[in-house]
This record gives sequence, C-alpha cells and structure tokens, in this order.
Amino acid sequence: MKKITKAVFPVAGMGSRFLPATKASPKEMMPVVEKPLIQYAVEEAVAAGITDMVFITGRNKRAIEDHFDKAYELEAELAARGKDELLRIVQEVIPKHVNCIYIRQTEALGLGHAVLCAQPVVQDEAFAVILADDLIDGEVPIVKQMVDVYAQYQCSILGVQDVPRSQTKSYGIVSSTNLEKNVERVSGIVEKPAPEVAPSTLAVVGRYILTPRIFHHLAQVRPGSGGEIQLTDGIAALMREEQLLAYRFDGIRYDCGSKLGYLQAQVAFGLKHPELRDEFSAYLATVK
Repeated sequence: MKKITKAVFPVAGMGSRFLPATKASPKEMMPVVEKPLIQYAVEEAVAAGITDMVFITGRNKRAIEDHFDKAYELEAELAARGKDELLRIVQEVIPKHVNCIYIRQTEALGLGHAVLCAQPVVQDEAFAVILADDLIDGEVPIVKQMVDVYAQYQCSILGVQDVPRSQTKSYGIVSSTNLEKNVERVSGIVEKPAPEVAPSTLAVVGRYILTPRIFHHLAQVRPGSGGEIQLTDGIAALMREEQLLAYRFDGIRYDCGSKLGYLQAQVAFGLKHPELRDEFSAYLATVK
C-alpha cells in the first residue's frame, strides 16, 4: 500500500468576495491571527505525513511562492538584530523535508480543471486536495483523519458535514448510507441543488482524498456554465466505477471564503492563542 505523499492546493481563484483586500494579494495569504490561511492548510498536510505540496496558481499569486521560499534578507536582518525567536518562526514556515511545486493554471476554468492541472506531478498516486479557505480546526488534523480512513478502505473520500437545508445551493450534496461511525458510502452527488430538491444536507467541504483515476474522468467532463470543469462532475463519474466514501470529520470548520466565516475564525483562533487569549477574551467581554 502506497502512502499519500502529495497534496494539491488550488489557489488560482480571484477571491472577489474580499475585494479590495485581494486586489493585489491572494486570498490564501489573508492572515488568521499571525499565519496566512495557506500556511494552516500546508501544516495540516504535513501533519498527515504529506511531503509534496502542489500549488495550482494563477496571476497575482507570487506572494504564496515567496511565503514558502527562503527569505535571505529578512533572515540576515533578524539574525543581526538578535531576534532569534522571530528567526526561528520564519525558518520554520515549512519543514526542510517538504517540497513545494508550483503549476500555473493559465485560465480560471474551475476547480476540476485546477485538480486536472496537477496530473503531471501526481501521476498514478492517490492524493489529497485541500481548499485553504476552508479552515478546519480539529484535535487531530482533518487530512490526517482522512488519510487514516484511506489506509483502511483504499478509495476516494470526501470530507463532509451537515449544513442547514437553506444552504445546500452553495455546496456539492451527497446521497449516502452509513458504513461505520463517521463513514458513509456515497451513492450520489449533486452540485449546488436547491433546498427543495437536495437529496440530503450532507455537504462536501474543502477536503478530499482522490485516486488517480479522477484525472481520466476530469479530462472527459464537459465544461458547464462559464466554461468551468466541475470537480463534482468528475467525482460523480468516478463513483460509477469505484467505491466512494464520505467522512464526517471531527473538527470545526470556518468558511474563510466568506466575511462572516473569516471573522469567526479570527475570534476562535484568537481565543486559543497562548499569548493573546486572556487579554482578547477580556476585550471581547467589553464589546457590545
């Protein structure tokens, strides 16, 4: 059994919901307390034993590459000033054994197309897909939970959670039957159904383990509205020839692609921060 060693991060999106903040800076570089969203995502992958980080980038995403690159001038300045703790933080943004690979998605043709762009690097291995604007806080990192499920079942797995029925039109929604605790066997998946026709309220969120067969199906998917290739369509085709599971992860998800979810994450992570939590909690108690 091969271990999962590669994670794909689709980071080519415009982040239009956060304009003008994302006009010149990627939404994935927006910080929650002191770390950008993409760093939380990469740390989650590292905790799952993944060593190859594959970023599907676009225009104006150079800041992501710079963030994970060595910063010679900054490190020299911190060392000269005796700022040893800050120097350690900068040098440990990513472990030395981890590889960062960047692939340019030249056109915004959807999440399915972004995943397909990773095929030359991933080739014939199962891999993770992590959407950085879904920040999920779990005692055991969510991708680690899913990698452990993959080790048992050796098939594609979708990270899912129940959402209010009124919100089904914002997600891929699955039909499923229970297999064991937190694990469902998927029998159908629909992209953004209206609440009155949604088959369930079990929504796919930004964590996937996919077998390499997904590339074959994504290459066959016909573009939908806006010329986009939907990952959901590729997964629906994959499901017809391979077992597909949904995993109800143990953790709290913050939708940092929305303003409200981003603010909720700031509060939650601020209240957990060892240096800030007491003063921050006291401040929040004064807010009316």
